[in-house]
Amino acid sequence: MEVHVSRAVSWSRSPFTFLAGAALVAPLALAGAGPAAAAGYSVTPLKFTVPAGEGSCTVDADLYRPAGADADHPAPAVLATNGFGGSKSDGTTDGIGKAFASRGYVSLVYSGLGFGGSGCLITLDAPDIDGRAASGLIDFLAGTRAADDGTKADYVVSDGPGDPRVGMIGGSYGGAVQLATAATDHRVDALVPMVTWNDLAYALAPNATDARDGVSSGTPGVFKWQWTNGFYLMGEGQPLLVPSLDPSRFNHPACLHFATRACEAVRLLNSGRLPAGRTQETLTYLRGVSPATYLPGVTAPTLLVQGQADSLFNLNEATATYRTLLARGTTVKMIWQAWGHSGGHVPGELDLAAGNLETSYVGQRVLAWFDRYLHHDEGTDTGPAFAYYRDWASGYGTAATVPTPTRTLYLSGDGDLVDRRSEVTAGSRAYTNRSLPTSHSESSLAGLIGLRDPAPYDTKGTYLGWTSAPLTAPVDVVGAPKATLRVHSPATERVQDSGDAADRLVLFAKVYDVAPDGTRTLVNRLVAPVRVPDVTRPFTVELPGIAHRYEAGHRLRFVIAGSDTAYFGNRGPRPVTVVSAPDDTGVLELPVAG
Repeated sequence: MEVHVSRAVSWSRSPFTFLAGAALVAPLALAGAGPAAAAGYSVTPLKFTVPAGEGSCTVDADLYRPAGADADHPAPAVLATNGFGGSKSDGTTDGIGKAFASRGYVSLVYSGLGFGGSGCLITLDAPDIDGRAASGLIDFLAGTRAADDGTKADYVVSDGPGDPRVGMIGGSYGGAVQLATAATDHRVDALVPMVTWNDLAYALAPNATDARDGVSSGTPGVFKWQWTNGFYLMGEGQPLLVPSLDPSRFNHPACLHFATRACEAVRLLNSGRLPAGRTQETLTYLRGVSPATYLPGVTAPTLLVQGQADSLFNLNEATATYRTLLARGTTVKMIWQAWGHSGGHVPGELDLAAGNLETSYVGQRVLAWFDRYLHHDEGTDTGPAFAYYRDWASGYGTAATVPTPTRTLYLSGDGDLVDRRSEVTAGSRAYTNRSLPTSHSESSLAGLIGLRDPAPYDTKGTYLGWTSAPLTAPVDVVGAPKATLRVHSPATERVQDSGDAADRLVLFAKVYDVAPDGTRTLVNRLVAPVRVPDVTRPFTVELPGIAHRYEAGHRLRFVIAGSDTAYFGNRGPRPVTVVSAPDDTGVLELPVAG
């Protein structure tokens, strides 16, 4: 059944410019067609049986076909799927179909495997399963595969036999699947992954130290139990939330709806034990279904969009993907927008459900990206290499790349954060964690579902803090701060080589903005969980990236805490001492934007 929709669309040029003197974002139109005053489209529900892994899956999709698109007037295509727990019918996914069809694109939106009306288990966007299924839908757009009812598409621009001109867009779970698809199917011409992960091992059990590649640490991380279990329960409840008798959606009673390896990974993380062999297997599995592993195969031009308010997939994940693609010569640019999984929505930012592409900065960048790589308009300016939302100034800031630390502060023995090593006062201070968490940082799941979520706090005796003098001028920090620390913990030293990584010391690092009246703000409520590889050696912590102005008169306060409510912590009390001396002290490095 086709549903026909007519929508008035303004094709006038936008007054927005990316940079002073940059070209305006051009309006999009059907290939070979001029600007139109109105655009209509039809919507056709379709089912597909596509290869996935060693078998096949049924995919539930909606095809949005622009009015006028036919074999003589083909249009480029946009392929999209939902975030975790969603479907083709949720506001964002459905909004993508409507937004791009009304702008002249053939839009195919579908429910990801295991969600909505699609079959098969949840496999965490595995390239050989979820990516291969998406590749089967690209076959349909190429005209080489029919839908289950025989419907074929002969109205998509072709770059050669079996090669449709197609871009992908979507967020979170619908972001990673783009990279999983493009890694093995080079017919994809453009990607816009939003608020997604680089390494699921880092996302679900992060360790902000001992990074071997990007965000991937050589030491098992700290279990992010709230986010992980929330999503796990959402996934396991899918057949109940969306009633289905499709046997391919059921695994076994101990693991209803996920692939077995995914269930085993969550059970291990929840156990509080990290034995070497099983832990390495779990990390290898989580990284194997992550872009961190398969990015070398991605060649499609990629516009990364990551949210600043995001304690699930923080800015460091997108930065790791960005740097990997850049190093391999893939065309890539990155935007740090305001909102992410933890909220942060502000007026004027992109809302895919509302389709405000022309009136939002990120939306115009997306239109320009598809104009350049799907319409092959070489005159389109796709914007700066790196842009970031600023809540302290109008519009987005831009840079040639992500800033790296340029300003160094020193941790003094008296609790001060000082500008010069010579100002460090010798001394030592200590804290001890307790059996239950005594610090709270990240927005919890309670806050996300509308329940009261307390402001960040730390309990006396269970953390250490270092505070700077009042700033004499504003300091704009854009990027990931770093801290190099040396701690003493004899209780940990005795057991850290037990073979169970859970016996190693856990701590949490964060930076507050302290106003003149003493009010503390933890920027986007982000914290860096750390499992210290070896307490007898110094270690460097990469904190989550931010874009924040510390105003004149404010102070910076660097804190290390023994626990956090959103994470599993230490196995028993672990007294920690930090010693400072002018020739041997911790440092905090800030990426200050020029």
